Amino acid sequence: MEATPADAARRAGLRRMRIVATSLLGLAFVVFVLTNGRDEGAWGYVHTASEAAMVGALADWFAVTALFKHPMGLPIPHTALVKKRKDELGRSLEEFVSDNFLTEEIARERLAAAQVGLRLGHWLEEPAHRQRALTEISRVATAALGRMRDADVRDFVVGVLLPRLQQEPVSPIAGSFLKGIVEDKAHHGLVDLGLTEIHDWLVDNPKVFSTLMNERAPWWTPPWVDDRVINWTYQQALAWLRDMRADPEHRARVALDNLLTKLADDLHDDPQVQARAEALKERVLSHPQVGETVLSLWASVRTSLLAAIGDPTSTLWQRGDSWLAEASTMLLTDDATRERLEGHLGDMVAFFVTTYGDELANVISHTVDRWDADEASERIELFVGRDLQFIRINGTIVGALAGVVIHAISTAIG
Repeated sequence: MEATPADAARRAGLRRMRIVATSLLGLAFVVFVLTNGRDEGAWGYVHTASEAAMVGALADWFAVTALFKHPMGLPIPHTALVKKRKDELGRSLEEFVSDNFLTEEIARERLAAAQVGLRLGHWLEEPAHRQRALTEISRVATAALGRMRDADVRDFVVGVLLPRLQQEPVSPIAGSFLKGIVEDKAHHGLVDLGLTEIHDWLVDNPKVFSTLMNERAPWWTPPWVDDRVINWTYQQALAWLRDMRADPEHRARVALDNLLTKLADDLHDDPQVQARAEALKERVLSHPQVGETVLSLWASVRTSLLAAIGDPTSTLWQRGDSWLAEASTMLLTDDATRERLEGHLGDMVAFFVTTYGDELANVISHTVDRWDADEASERIELFVGRDLQFIRINGTIVGALAGVVIHAISTAIG
């Protein structure tokens, strides 16, 4: 148990309240002495009130002091309770926290009352908050990427990933995946990109195309014939690419779709095609260069990611900001999305509390067991002793009032 800078302020506050409570006891004693023997009239009330005030003050002083130490150093039974029963108090506190705080019902109730989804949506509305979130995410991602050593990545790829891929049949999975892509027409964007790149390359490099075609022309044809044939071929290729790019139902596109569909079906159902695909997979994955290639790709990807993560003006940051803005809008406007998020959070908290709640509460008793008894008593008194001094003050005041009532009853009876 280490002292903190706030302990000095707590110690000063405890000292002040002790002085106040003791001063009230001293005042009651002085009044008692000055009014001794003057039992008639109003002085009788004052004398009895001071006497009862002293009794109340001393009783509460004893009660408060007995919690932490032996009053006046006397080993009176059932005193210095914190020192003697420190371990039992720790176990009782553990049981109290476990039964009244670390339960699934309370955790879900508090999480629902917090309205995490709505508050998160409002928080992400502010651009500054989104930038702060991205800063924290980038810092964690940078640290995670920095801790991933090349040797560990190589060991994982060569020792775990590639052998696992070699053992698992991928043909049926690849067939189902490819069929889903073709049915959803998800590959059309990639086809459009490829056609555009090829067309633009031909437009920018007509001489390269002409040179390649001349190398394959017969030696006996006149050059002017070669030029006309090559130019006609070049124009036909450009026109064919333009037509394919402009017409989604072009025959070549339909033929490509049919080819991919046939390949997907064969990968899923045809044993011969599956065997050839698995053999190709084995040859590729067993090649000694695959591991180094994957590691090189990973190094390039990591370098690019670190550069993008470290640049707040990068496309990655801009995309992240737009994602967070969209998430904010959904959380604020879509009740179903917000309920799903809070439901998942509730399940996570409930699992944590149900699975690890007892272990978490057990930390309390283990920690208290390791405390030194004298030091623990002193620190606990430092935290709660100032408030306990109000018991002494209230005891003095209530005792005085009780004395007045008692004297009044005694006067009325007598």
